[in-house]
Amino acid sequence: MKTVDLLVEEHKNIKRMLKVGRQIAIDIMNGANIDYDDFALIIDFIRNYADDHHHNKEEEVFFKKMKEELGEPMVSGPILAMFSEHDLGRLFVRNLEEALEEVKAGNNDAKVDVIANLIAYTDLLNRHIDKEDNTIYPYGENNLSKESLAEAEEKMQRLEQDAESKGVQKKYIDILVSLEKKYL
Repeated sequence: MKTVDLLVEEHKNIKRMLKVGRQIAIDIMNGANIDYDDFALIIDFIRNYADDHHHNKEEEVFFKKMKEELGEPMVSGPILAMFSEHDLGRLFVRNLEEALEEVKAGNNDAKVDVIANLIAYTDLLNRHIDKEDNTIYPYGENNLSKESLAEAEEKMQRLEQDAESKGVQKKYIDILVSLEKKYL
């Protein structure tokens, strides 16, 4: 699978989890209890599939290749913005965890922080994915040399195969499917 096609496919899975997260936020707003086990699964998915598995490939392979070949305008502009949004997403997840701990400790008012950080994360990532899929990836695909694209694809495939040998994709798609069945 080509580099960009693989990244876009992973985005589809991430967006599916974002729909689950949004629905959970709506359910909490409407009075549902917080299922801490499900939140643990969601945070695990975000950290280990969306961030470690997916963002790592962007940051260390595709964006790195774009920075190397396409130069400073890419580094100081769109790529920096994507890295900043990755960091902002990590902040929302940390804040979400803290809010969950507050609710668990008896502070029901912290439910608003659970909802706020979950919705902030889902909104950020939906917009972020749109920019990558429709602007950054096509730009890289159209402007990188064939050699650079081939090198990125080779590195991406090695990372993908390594993750597959550890069962990463299967584990997180299984989590995603089970949460979709429960909430959507």
